[in-house]
Amino acid sequence: MERNLFAKEHLMFRDAFRRFVEREIVPYHAQWEEEGMVSREVWRKAGQAGFLGMDVPEEYGGGGVRDFRYNAIVTEELIRVGASGVGFGLHNDVVMPYFLNLATEEQKARWLPGVVAGELITAIAMSEPNAGSDLAGVQTTAVRQGDYYVLNGQKTFITNGLLSDLVIVVAKTDPSAGHAGVSLLVVERGMEGFERGRKLEKIGLKAQDTAELFFRNVKVPVTNRLGEEGHGFYYLMQQLPQERLSIAVIAVAACEAVLEMTIQYCHERTAFGRPIGKFQHNRFKLAEMKTEVQIARVFVDRCIMELNAGNLTAEDAAMAKWWTTELQKRVVDQCLQLHGGYGYMLEYPVAKAYLDSRVQTIYGGTTEIMKEIIGRAMGF
Repeated sequence: MERNLFAKEHLMFRDAFRRFVEREIVPYHAQWEEEGMVSREVWRKAGQAGFLGMDVPEEYGGGGVRDFRYNAIVTEELIRVGASGVGFGLHNDVVMPYFLNLATEEQKARWLPGVVAGELITAIAMSEPNAGSDLAGVQTTAVRQGDYYVLNGQKTFITNGLLSDLVIVVAKTDPSAGHAGVSLLVVERGMEGFERGRKLEKIGLKAQDTAELFFRNVKVPVTNRLGEEGHGFYYLMQQLPQERLSIAVIAVAACEAVLEMTIQYCHERTAFGRPIGKFQHNRFKLAEMKTEVQIARVFVDRCIMELNAGNLTAEDAAMAKWWTTELQKRVVDQCLQLHGGYGYMLEYPVAKAYLDSRVQTIYGGTTEIMKEIIGRAMGF
């Protein structure tokens, strides 16, 4: 089924970004996997080429077009080549909307040019050792003292944790107020008391720098608060649908890439004198996966257009997130099985895809939380 999501300008953008990926990312990604971090240089090159902040107004150096299709293209092209460590998606899809929707003009002028240029790498710090999906349960506190907040606490599982220059921190400015006591503060690299912990060792996404962050009496100026005090939880709920759609885009792109390589493998690999794809069981498995991935693609593409129109609901985003990520796990597992023993070897991309896929049903809200959101929307 032909995709009709993109116009001519999107296809031109895809061609340009694909060339960038082949030139600036593919030759180095294996090295970044060993080092556990991508280079800052690739961020600067992406910024120079216009692949960061496509929706940021032109006056701050951005592309000036709010169209999530460009974000989806960046994600799809990175996943197509297995470049799972490059954190452009978090930067463009997850963090950028907070700055665009909540920052004051002074804050935008101060931060956005560097963010668009790849000079300022961003992260968002929600999860804590004892608070993951339960964002209202965060224990990090920010006590106002005059023109500053004194920030104390710990965050974990933070993507871009080591590279980041600007971190949006979810903190309690009024611990007694529950949801109404949460605020968002931007912590900048070099602030006294802001420390990076260890780089966390993960089973997949090896080139992605995931870290612990510590805040010990960090004095954060009030001018670094995003939006109004006490409205942080509301802001998070506003932005999470786009984050979850971004994860669904990753899931479908991964399914398509792994299935394509597996179909090719099943044409080439022979057993008992014929290609393994000729065996009915294998052929049926491939047919099932092809069908499910196509269905997922149609739904996610529809969600992208709903987001562009401002109509993507929290429950639709939750549906997209849980169903496509669970599909990704199942498809990648079945594709690895079809590769046989070779699928277990890391030199085959399907093995890396298997390791990278497992976190998809966890971050951004677990599958169970997604089903809870959908259930509550049904009145239960």
